[in-house]
Amino acid sequence: MFRGSTTVNLDEKGRFAIPTRFRDRVQVKCAGKLVVTTAFDDDGTGNSHCLWVYPATTWEELEKELGEVKKKKRGKPAIVNLIRFVIASANECEMDAQGRILLPESLRSFANLDKKIVLAGQIERFELWNEEAWLAKQSEFVQPKEKPDLSDMEDLPL
Repeated sequence: MFRGSTTVNLDEKGRFAIPTRFRDRVQVKCAGKLVVTTAFDDDGTGNSHCLWVYPATTWEELEKELGEVKKKKRGKPAIVNLIRFVIASANECEMDAQGRILLPESLRSFANLDKKIVLAGQIERFELWNEEAWLAKQSEFVQPKEKPDLSDMEDLPL
């Protein structure tokens, strides 16, 4: 559903505009209602340069799944804490008539977002990055510090 990346500006009020090419999809999928939350890395720690932006309908499905996981993993503090943090950080945001989203200060601060931010499509959601952190992540992908574990690559349909 969402692919590609775009650099957008964050205004002084903490708003950014969803790029025009995505606005119709967002309207159709969730009537302009989105949920923004903190992102985490593969190791289960918070990514302090990134937020996840979900269509509200996708988020609601995910929330139900997370509830089931939380019930099954009661004795696993790392999983429970991760779910707690992501759910507690989630904020409902609605696209205005100009296609803008207002990000809460707490989330802007968590992700170190300032004037230039990158909206990166991730199929069912967007990632919202501090521009400098996004460029560093791209560089890390192209020139990794250590060889990545590609043992699960056979699952990718690429």
